[in-house]
Amino acid sequence: MANEHLATYLNDHLAGSVVAVELMDNLETAYAETPIANFVNGIRMEVEADQRELQELMSRLEISESRTRQVSAWLTEKLTELKLRLDDSAHGNLRLFESLEALSLGIEGKKSLWLALAAAAEISPQLRLLDYERLQARAEQQRGRVELKRIEIAKVALRG
Repeated sequence: MANEHLATYLNDHLAGSVVAVELMDNLETAYAETPIANFVNGIRMEVEADQRELQELMSRLEISESRTRQVSAWLTEKLTELKLRLDDSAHGNLRLFESLEALSLGIEGKKSLWLALAAAAEISPQLRLLDYERLQARAEQQRGRVELKRIEIAKVALRG
């Protein structure tokens, strides 16, 4: 049962990373050739590196990727994109603000993943495969950068 729970948890976070990468791809396209696109590209490359670390962990633990969760993640991102377009069809500041907020929350979820795995690794030697402290620190740095940009955009998007 514990391995089944671990597989579910890791697959849920992998699916979340798929949503994040898709969201960032859309932001890069929507804000092409702007400083926002460059900013998002840098974050996306780091998130993809974290995604690969998670996939490697799953592979080493012999946990297969759930196609159902991958498809659900893809659909979730498409519904999120639709919601964002309805809120601000012109690729304006509200859309950017809400996208950055979703990304920030996703990065916090990733940090929670690394914290939980580090705690579980204390009693489960098979989980001692990654440098969870490094991954937690990277998530904190990513979230800090996204939060700074989100707050900067909030000043424009939410002004009265």
